[in-house]
Amino acid sequence: MSEKKIVNALVSGGEASAGPPLGPALGPLGINILQVVNTINEKTKDFPGMKVPVKVEVDSETKKFTVEVGIPPTAALIFKESGINKGSGTAGTNFVGNISMESVVKIAKMKSDISYAPDVKSTAKEIIGSCLSLGIKVEDKVAKDVYADVSAGKYDSLFA
Repeated sequence: MSEKKIVNALVSGGEASAGPPLGPALGPLGINILQVVNTINEKTKDFPGMKVPVKVEVDSETKKFTVEVGIPPTAALIFKESGINKGSGTAGTNFVGNISMESVVKIAKMKSDISYAPDVKSTAKEIIGSCLSLGIKVEDKVAKDVYADVSAGKYDSLFA
């Protein structure tokens, strides 16, 4: 029975290379590193400029490999959707960006598989909370006002 080797790494979306962290980890396994890198870049191209967790599983006998791509951190997704690259140093007082409820729902749907929230609406509330801690408004409102709108059903059509 062949042995499986697993390499976990955090790579820039669409920009993985044969250098660290992948090259040194994959080199000793005797597989075509370029093939692995190309596969990772193809699977992560939708997350440009974001750190994306990847898991490469290699069969040490056949040298066959599989690549699993995780979801970037919530903050990275929020930054991408809001078009900013850094949160506010004084969140709650200074706001550095704004994000639409559609974008919040888009992120919530990406994260719903790994969230402990029971549904997309609840996951969206988690994302809104993250926006607050990053100094980003949702629909030009602060988090507590958006929570009230979500709870009142104002955005229910987006959660379907």
